[in-house]
Amino acid sequence: MTVAVELIINQLKQVLLEEQVSTNETVRQLHGKDESHHAMSLPDIVVFPRSTADVSAILKVAHAHRVPVVPFGVGSSLEGNAIPIANGISIDFSEMNAILEVRPEDLLVKVQPGVTRSQLNKELKKHGLQFTVDPGADATLGGMAATNASGTTAVRYGVMRDQVRDLEVVLADGSVIHTGNLAAKSSSGYHLNGLFVGSEGTLGCFTELTLKVYGIPEFVTAGRAVFNTVGDAVSSVTALLQTGISVGRVELVDEASIQQANIYNDTVFSDKPTLFLEFHGNEAGMHADIAFATEIFEDFHCLSVEFEHDNAGRNKLWEARHSLAYAYMHAHPGKKLMSTDVCVPISMLAETILYAREQLNTVGLAGGIVGHVGDGNFHALLMLNPDDAEEQAKADRFNEHIVQYALLRGGTCTGEHGVGIGKMRYQATEHGSSLAVMKSIKIALDPLNIMNPGKIFSL
Repeated sequence: MTVAVELIINQLKQVLLEEQVSTNETVRQLHGKDESHHAMSLPDIVVFPRSTADVSAILKVAHAHRVPVVPFGVGSSLEGNAIPIANGISIDFSEMNAILEVRPEDLLVKVQPGVTRSQLNKELKKHGLQFTVDPGADATLGGMAATNASGTTAVRYGVMRDQVRDLEVVLADGSVIHTGNLAAKSSSGYHLNGLFVGSEGTLGCFTELTLKVYGIPEFVTAGRAVFNTVGDAVSSVTALLQTGISVGRVELVDEASIQQANIYNDTVFSDKPTLFLEFHGNEAGMHADIAFATEIFEDFHCLSVEFEHDNAGRNKLWEARHSLAYAYMHAHPGKKLMSTDVCVPISMLAETILYAREQLNTVGLAGGIVGHVGDGNFHALLMLNPDDAEEQAKADRFNEHIVQYALLRGGTCTGEHGVGIGKMRYQATEHGSSLAVMKSIKIALDPLNIMNPGKIFSL
């Protein structure tokens, strides 16, 4: 340990309790990785704040010594977003996990960043409410806001940015600001909520989040629609959305992924491209929507449609979808998962997915395609040996091809995972001269470049 690190540790222990500061090797390793295939990089120090004042004190020490700082939730990110590639301090928010206030009449909740999605929904259920953003992993709400996470329910309720009313943010110099208010809308000033959500810890640390919540639907029905081809399945979704039917979720799972799901979950789903669906609403309206949707699917050569009306059946279906990443990893021990994340206009989705499947067949890596096809976002799940240069090169080439294909069609290199390390190379192509504006904002808020440096873009 260098003298400089020892000095910083001593100063941190002056503003925090000794138990809140760790240099333990195991603790550092846990904070040097996420669920991506990107290489581990250990922080020098891990700290566990318990209040906004603690976070402010930590950043004042870091700012004074120009030490890199990386916020950390539970490490479920998929693009190396929370890996401290410049070492420094990892701020673990697990001890800031209080639900501070539930406001049922306003459909709002205020939480600390370490609160997880399942923890929040367990509390909200007492009030007949739910938080709708569902990325699959039981991520922290601070981390979800940092990457502008979305997931299976975005087709109806929107992404994380749509749920944020206000953030308490500690900036790089330790100062504290709020980015919004409790009102449902505002035309006052710059939209700072939109700026900070998705900033991946490069502009500051979230210490409180005020979020929009929703009433739990009266009725929920889930189902599966099976098709001969991916093209038919995706085209049917486009037609479904054009009708205005209120779909709660609509997910594509291709043949290879259905096979992995069956093995991992002991299910017997048909080995064909499948849409996993969910409808929310009142009983009469929902039955009408289901009947109309079934007619639309039949127009696209749907082989079968089956619905689950009870909780056990719905949970089993969505568990199969959410566990797909783990199903692939279980089937390929010793390999790591690489998940791509492009998003395109709905009209371009079918052809983009077919292109991705062709490219996946060409590179010859094990994998499948899944996606939130209701909003044009899909993922290719690839298994590779990160120590095998040839496999890594194939995976990178595949990712490059589908990202460029998406960008040329007005899409984006990442629909929900964030930029992190893996998508930095595409920022200039996607954003053009706007990237210079983003860099100017970063420099204005973090002139010493201590906040998660080396993420989103380089300075």
